[in-house]
Amino acid sequence: MFFRNLTLFRFPTHLDFSNLEAQLAEVALKPVGAMELSSRGFISPFGRGQEEDAALIHRIEDSIWLTLGGEDKILPGAVVNDLLQKKLAEFEQKNDRRPGSKMRKQMKEDLITELLPRAFVRPSRTDALLDLKLGVLVVDTSSRKTAEAVVSQIREAMGSFPALPINAEIAPRAVMTGWVAGDALPDGLLLGDECEMRDPADTGAVVKVQRMELAGEEIDTHLQAGKQVSRLALSLDDHLSFVLGEDVVVRKFKLLDGAIDQLEGSENDDMRAELDARFALMAGEFKRLFAVLEDALKLSAAD
Repeated sequence: MFFRNLTLFRFPTHLDFSNLEAQLAEVALKPVGAMELSSRGFISPFGRGQEEDAALIHRIEDSIWLTLGGEDKILPGAVVNDLLQKKLAEFEQKNDRRPGSKMRKQMKEDLITELLPRAFVRPSRTDALLDLKLGVLVVDTSSRKTAEAVVSQIREAMGSFPALPINAEIAPRAVMTGWVAGDALPDGLLLGDECEMRDPADTGAVVKVQRMELAGEEIDTHLQAGKQVSRLALSLDDHLSFVLGEDVVVRKFKLLDGAIDQLEGSENDDMRAELDARFALMAGEFKRLFAVLEDALKLSAAD
């Protein structure tokens, strides 16, 4: 269990989470109904259908792991449209006329209602980490919409959860462009081999570079032409690599051998113990990363 993308929110550290599990239980995931398209609610971080793992949160010191589960009915548009065309053809043959737009719309709605109870259900999960000491919510997604859905569900459970997307007081573009141009990086941070560069103009050119040395003539040429770095691959010591975006979303988050070796030093035959160890490791590495980004970008505080 390692997060792959980190969308960050800040919340006041004085919030009371002592009753969080009971609050989440009030909005736990319920099976999607026969006539529903989707359902959302919290599930055990350790997986579905495990009675012994029914706890809706898992806490290690100041870090809480929680998971928003989902069930979505799958109704492929091509299937619906194909069946609809057949029904329209039958109507025209029987009545010697084509149905009007209002009737076609009603026929489609009736068809979806007919298909819903027989549709396949696709399960989903979105993991999140609450760091109570930092006052940071980390959602494992690069989609702002998906992350906001998790915040909304937590807010529904708690009654109030004033979490806001993290912002930087210093423009991330300026900071990342400076790093690529030769400015000193924070201790432990190293340039990777991937970046995205954009012309400041809204309709300007976009250059994407992968598997290339960033301290080279080709990159310098783009910088001299006025392009700015909007995404940048970085690594922290030999413990983790990631791609930082100007939206302060961390993508391609990956723990490296320097961190993974800590797991190999402990033998866990039990799957839950293994997940527990992975969460503890990831939570610790996130704290290290956040400290670096907070100082470099002057990230906003909620208190």
